[in-house]
Amino acid sequence: VQLQASGGGLVQAGDSLRLSCAASGRTFRSYIMAWFRQAPGKEREFVAAITVSGTKAYNVDSVKGRFTISRDNAKNTAYLQMDSLNSEDTAVYYCAAGAARSGSSWYSDRGEYDYWGQGTLVTVSS
Repeated sequence: VQLQASGGGLVQAGDSLRLSCAASGRTFRSYIMAWFRQAPGKEREFVAAITVSGTKAYNVDSVKGRFTISRDNAKNTAYLQMDSLNSEDTAVYYCAAGAARSGSSWYSDRGEYDYWGQGTLVTVSS
């Protein structure tokens, strides 16, 4: 699976952005999808994940109520809708795909993800 992330940019605090992650291959619907982010000088951190069916999603506490992960299996694409952005959201955002193993429906550990996109930069000015 190859992943291509897009949609980043420079926005002001309070603005919204939608990131997209386009996947190649016909097995997209069998992968858990997630978004991670890495701010300058910090570790890459989990942001959100969505189950293979798209029926359940999980977010880190810092983005709950502001970010929404979704997927369209017919289009082989995952999305991250980001609202009420603030300066702490400034980071390179990466999408990731992980095979569902041992009955797991999602992961927050980046080591569980098999494929990564190249990252898209989101800069929020205050």
